[in-house]
Amino acid sequence: MPLFAGLGEKLQAALKKLRGKGKLTEKDITDALREVRMALLEADVSLAVVKDFVASVKERAIGAEVRESLTPGQQIVKIVHEELMSLLGGTSNRLSMAPKPPTVLMLVGLQGAGKTTQAGKLALLLRKQGRFPLLVACDVYRPAAILQLETLGKQLDIPVFSLAGATNVADIARQGKEFAMRQGRDVVIIDTAGRLHIDEKLMQELKDVHKAVMPHEVLLVVDGMTGQDAVNVANSFNNALGIDGIIMTKLDGDTRGGAALSVKAVSGKPIKFIGVGEKLDALEVFHPDRMASRILGMGDVLSLIEKAEQAFDQKKAEELERKMRTQTFTLEDYLEQMQQVKKMGSLEQLMGMIPGFSAAKQVKDLELGEKKLQSIEAIICSMTLKERRKPEILDGSRRRRIATGSGTTVQEVNRMLKEFEQARKLVKSLTDQSKRGGKMKFPFM
Repeated sequence: MPLFAGLGEKLQAALKKLRGKGKLTEKDITDALREVRMALLEADVSLAVVKDFVASVKERAIGAEVRESLTPGQQIVKIVHEELMSLLGGTSNRLSMAPKPPTVLMLVGLQGAGKTTQAGKLALLLRKQGRFPLLVACDVYRPAAILQLETLGKQLDIPVFSLAGATNVADIARQGKEFAMRQGRDVVIIDTAGRLHIDEKLMQELKDVHKAVMPHEVLLVVDGMTGQDAVNVANSFNNALGIDGIIMTKLDGDTRGGAALSVKAVSGKPIKFIGVGEKLDALEVFHPDRMASRILGMGDVLSLIEKAEQAFDQKKAEELERKMRTQTFTLEDYLEQMQQVKKMGSLEQLMGMIPGFSAAKQVKDLELGEKKLQSIEAIICSMTLKERRKPEILDGSRRRRIATGSGTTVQEVNRMLKEFEQARKLVKSLTDQSKRGGKMKFPFM
């Protein structure tokens, strides 16, 4: 499910009524904002936050800012966008990195919020940014917590510091920081223990760790699907320990999004990262401006470009271009391109970043698209290397074998091969046209 899908659809529907009008009355604005108010409350946004938000939008909407605008409806959408952006935190809040390494990041939160997994995801994200992270296992209470972190470390090829049998978490954290300094690691990520609820023992332990390593950032991990409970947890941790930012998980599974819209306004602490899936690379820097745009159906082209840059290898892209020019593009290349696109995320998430795309209305098409991609991948994977490189050798018996191996029909195999050949012919015609100095024209343009 795309982020904030339900809320986005309702807000867009409420504001759509204003877009086409040349002149707006106060009643038009009041009626639209009533729908906005209901949409926010249904998304589990705090009542106090909703009241302030609607009041702020209304004050600006009935003022000269809108009256003197040539397109009042669009101006109100702009106001709602700006107020949403402010509600979500205004600007992106980056991590405070130490001038002299290592930077120490301490992850805290309730049991079950996903601290250990997020520690691994954060380490991977920082490594992609050129850092050299070390994970420190300080959850000595939850069974297999240390083993889980060590397993994540092996998967990601990121070192994990732990002390077998030790129970003094402050001492483990201190030794972990010293180990990082000896090993030249410039970021230390401390995974701490949680409880099912906030208690004095938990907070004292976290304070001891804090005192031992003096972290540059304390990041609270909260489950976005818990709604207002997430906001209450943020307040409690901030009051007892003092936090610098929030990692909000499971936003991909929450169509309401109330926690994300409330937490900054209520706790005063910014969301710094969001979890958007189960994969280890499904942690993103939180950009309030981009998220506000996505909620209002304006897309998020910058994030889409960043995902593409991360997923696509520049050398492979250049090689692909060469193959297309020389008409040597094979089914093997076709499969590789599909797999690189899959690295960017689900079709739903990617389409949600495209301006004007309504995921809720086109969800069936997306489901069909996902199934088709899976089917094509299964068909190509059922071929031999020779068949992928020379599809012209695929006679009837080979196609029957491939259909059986991929769990598809011969008709589906034939259709996929026909579409592939059409794509190759299109590329050839475009290349020939380019060689003749003509302008490339796509049939749909």
